[in-house]
Amino acid sequence: MTTFVDRVELHVAAGNGGHGCASVHREKFKPLGGPDGGNGGRGGDVILVVDQAITTLLDYHHSPHRKATNGQPGAGDNRSGKDGQDLVLTVPDGTVILDKQGNVLADLVGQGTTFIAGQGGRGGLGNAALSSARRKAPGFALLGEPGEARDIVLELKTVADVALVGYPSAGKSSLISVLSAAKPKIADYPFTTLVPNLGVVTAGSTVYTIADVPGLIPGASQGRGLGLEFLRHVERCSVLVHVLDTATLESDRDPVSDLDTIEEELRQYGGLEDRPRIVVLNKVDIPDGQDLADMIRPDLEERGYQVFEVSAVARLGLKELSFALAGVIAEARAAKPAEEATRIVIRPKAVDDAGFTVTYDEAEDVYRVRGEKPERWVRQTDFSNDEAVGYLADRLNRLGVEDRLMKAGARAGDGVAIGSEENAVVFDWEPSMMAGAEMLGRRGEDHRLEAPRPAAQRRRDRDAERDDAQREFDEFDPF
Repeated sequence: MTTFVDRVELHVAAGNGGHGCASVHREKFKPLGGPDGGNGGRGGDVILVVDQAITTLLDYHHSPHRKATNGQPGAGDNRSGKDGQDLVLTVPDGTVILDKQGNVLADLVGQGTTFIAGQGGRGGLGNAALSSARRKAPGFALLGEPGEARDIVLELKTVADVALVGYPSAGKSSLISVLSAAKPKIADYPFTTLVPNLGVVTAGSTVYTIADVPGLIPGASQGRGLGLEFLRHVERCSVLVHVLDTATLESDRDPVSDLDTIEEELRQYGGLEDRPRIVVLNKVDIPDGQDLADMIRPDLEERGYQVFEVSAVARLGLKELSFALAGVIAEARAAKPAEEATRIVIRPKAVDDAGFTVTYDEAEDVYRVRGEKPERWVRQTDFSNDEAVGYLADRLNRLGVEDRLMKAGARAGDGVAIGSEENAVVFDWEPSMMAGAEMLGRRGEDHRLEAPRPAAQRRRDRDAERDDAQREFDEFDPF
C-alpha cells in the first residue's frame, strides 16, 4: 500500500459568488417602498497552507478533486447572502506548486506559508446597491461570478540540511538510523528504501535535519531506477554526503567509481554544483572494508574531499561525522543573506490605459474585446433581463468600448466578442447604443415613485443625474 506520495495533480475549484437579489419593498399603504434586494455572498477560496506535521501528499493522491463552498444569494429586505467558506488544504513543508505547463506558481517553505490556489467569485450586487438618483428602481440585479477553477501540480522537495546519497545498499538507512531517531526499513537487498527518510540530529548547540535519499544508479538523471522521482529531494540541502560501501560484494564496483557515477548523475541533474561534499566510507568494521578504506582514502583527500570512516553497525566514527556536519551547516546558515523586509511594489497604470483592448480576429471574423472590467461585467449580466442588458450597454459605452470599436474599423452589423475564445459573449454591433438607450428613457426609473416636480427641482435632479453618471463611471464600481 502506498504511504508516501511526493507528486500529485490537484483539481481545485473555488466557490461561486451568490447572485444579487432584485426586490421591491412592500408594506401596507406603501406598495412601492423602493428597491431592497441584498447582495450575493462571496465564494470561498481554495488556500494551500504549509503544515510541518504533514510529510506526504497522500491525501490528495486519493482525492484529487477539491472544491470550496459557494456564496449564498441575496434576499429582499436588504439581506446579503452568506459568504462561502474557504477551503484550507495543508501541504508539507517544501511543496512546489506548478501549472499544467510546468511553470512554478509558488514555492511553499516555512510553517504557515500560504498560497491561494483558487480565488472565490465575487457576489453580485442587489438592486438596492444599484439604485441611485438617476436609477431609482432597478428591476434587475447582478449575477455572482464563477469561482476560479484550474489544475495544478504539487511536488514535494524535502527540506533538509544534509542529503545522504549513494548506491543502493550502501548503508544510508543504517547511518541515518544511528545518527537520529529515524527508523527506516533496512535489509540486505537493493532498493530497500523506496521513500526519503528524514531524521533530526543534535550535535552540540546545532540541530539539523538529515535525509536519506533512495538509492541512485547510473542513468538516474534520465529516470532509471528511482531516478527523477527522488533527485528533487536533494535540491534544498546544504551539504551532500556520499555514502560509499567499502565492503560491496559486487566485483564490478568499487567506492571511487561509485562516487564518480553519482557525481555524474548529480551534474546532469544540475543545480547542485555549489553544495559542499563530504565522503563517508561505510562498513569499516569488516576487515576487507577497512583495508579498502585505507587504500582509497588518500586518493579522495587529494580530490579535496573531507573523508570519514564509519560503521553504522559498530557505531564507529559517528560522533566525529555528526560534529563535522554541524560545522558545515552552521557556516552555510551564517552565509545566507538576512531576509529583507517585504516590499510593496506599486505599478500605477498609464494615464492613457483604458483598461481594455479591441483587436480584430480574422479567423473568427469578429472584433474581440479583452479586459478585466468588460469581461467581469459580462459574467455578471443576466441576459434574460432586457434592463440588465441595457445596463451592460451603458457601462460599456461609458468605458469607451464603442469609441474604440469605431477607431478599429467596426461597422454596424459586425460581430463583437467580449472575452476569450473559449468563453466569449458574441453579438452584432449596432453603433450609438447610448443614443438608443436615451430614446428608451432612463433605465431603472419607476415614475410611480415620483410626484410632479417644480422646474427648480427638475434642474437639480438633472445635475444630480449627471454627477451620478460620472461618479458611477469613476468610483461607484466597487470591484
